[in-house]
Amino acid sequence: MAAKSDGAPVSLRNDILPECLPGSDQRSPQGHPARKRYSLHDCSWTLCALLVFFSDGASDLWLAADYYLRRNYWWFALTLVFVIVPSVVVQVLSFRWFAYDYSDTNDSSTAAAAVVAASGAESHFTTKDSDQRGAGRDAEVGTLPTTGTMGRARGCCRAFMWLFQCFIHIFQLAQVWRYVHALYLGVQSRWRGDHERRHFYWRMMFESADISMLRLLESFLKSAPQLVLQLSIMVQASQVLPLQGLSASASLVSLSWIIASYQKVLRDSRDDKQPMSYKAVSVQILWHLFTIGARTMAFALFASMFQLYFGIFIVAHWCIMTFWIIQGETDFCMSKWEEVIYNMMVGIVYVFCWFSVREGRTRCRMLIYSVVVFIENVALTTFWYVYRGPHTSDFNALIMVCMVASSYALGTFFMFVYYCLLHPDGPISGWGWGVPEEVTVESCLSPASSLPPDVVASPPRTLQRTKGGDREQMGGANADVFLVRTLKRGAKPTLPPLAPRTEGPVIRIDLPRKKYPAWDAHFIDRRLRKTILVLEGAAPVTPRIQYRCLGSPTEVMEYETTV
Repeated sequence: MAAKSDGAPVSLRNDILPECLPGSDQRSPQGHPARKRYSLHDCSWTLCALLVFFSDGASDLWLAADYYLRRNYWWFALTLVFVIVPSVVVQVLSFRWFAYDYSDTNDSSTAAAAVVAASGAESHFTTKDSDQRGAGRDAEVGTLPTTGTMGRARGCCRAFMWLFQCFIHIFQLAQVWRYVHALYLGVQSRWRGDHERRHFYWRMMFESADISMLRLLESFLKSAPQLVLQLSIMVQASQVLPLQGLSASASLVSLSWIIASYQKVLRDSRDDKQPMSYKAVSVQILWHLFTIGARTMAFALFASMFQLYFGIFIVAHWCIMTFWIIQGETDFCMSKWEEVIYNMMVGIVYVFCWFSVREGRTRCRMLIYSVVVFIENVALTTFWYVYRGPHTSDFNALIMVCMVASSYALGTFFMFVYYCLLHPDGPISGWGWGVPEEVTVESCLSPASSLPPDVVASPPRTLQRTKGGDREQMGGANADVFLVRTLKRGAKPTLPPLAPRTEGPVIRIDLPRKKYPAWDAHFIDRRLRKTILVLEGAAPVTPRIQYRCLGSPTEVMEYETTV
């Protein structure tokens, strides 16, 4: 059987067609998602993320109340606006996700249909009532009868959950709830049996992805403007109140933390990328802490003297960055308009720091962005130094300039430490860092000899996506050609090869896989997510996820004939 979710049929089957030859990027048993366990470090990281979230929000509200008591109503209003408006936007988006995930509709039944074969026995699955998490643990999925007392109890539980979620979102606590829920799922994945452990870990990865996206949106709508505002007030008033320093520091830490956390969760969700260690995450936090600190200090100095021109500069920079991102043809979302909105949001991120949105040779793009940001920081700081008011002495002005320069230099230093020593793909040195050598392989092997690159073991990690231009080139005789990443300079692989897993059912999705640094479709498309959770919970053996290999005309024909 097969069905569609936004044009993406999903089937769960045990027979596997010949797949494309995998690349050299094989995972070690320790890093393989099916063997990965929720650790104490993961729990501590979530608790620290909660602390960062509370410190950022509480310090801003405390400072707003202090401005009100000091009768600085204009500063009070601006501080409060940058707290409330972004929080409301995030709560609305979070509640929309909850409403879809928890809705008792038949949408998920149109997202996929599955046939599972395990241990020589076939079982049929449907995605109706996909929110019933344990509804098919006996390997037979269907609609469970809910009549009488059971139906009333289930209705009461659903009504209570809706009221609870309304309460949570009205009081702006959606992020807290999602952090706690992810913590609960992670702990459950460690305590449960093997099959349930993988099921809870899979759900924990989905929840972590949602938190990362929500916090990234909130940070650059709230923490970044708040940081610039408070620094501008400090420079203009020529004094630093303790609460101002606390609020600015919390906002800066929140920004650097969420960028590094987002990159870690994204890498953890993909099987074609090595996971990021906590040592690498710590260095990346320091990298963004100092570069964003220098950037916001330059903004604050300039904005303290030229408010109108600062607004024009920010809008112009955002427009240029957004156009640059759109011109790069990103592939994050499931529709064109969602992609445009996403590119506009990334344009806001580019006002403050670098954020990778395209796979490939990022060295040139990152170098261009770094040079532009360096020139802008120098220009903004110079304008302030030349046209500063008489209340700022030469000595204090020189200190401010040195702080901007030294902060940016430290950030650049930690960036090189990350890429040269702690990058997940291995230490990279010289001008060849981040530049893979492309080797073509023109053969197709069966899964008995290798693990397909478009197959994801549970919990999900990622799959390659081919864009429009590549699709046309892959339709000819060399349709089964793809690129294999190998490091230059004769670098030796640091991880032992992993024996491929070919047994068990496979969830087949009729979509090409998205390229890193995009999320996989089953993280973005919530219908696919609901379907996969039901199928994974129903299968006696944890299934793998397989996206369509566009290089295989036989497989494309098989999908077209089954839909």
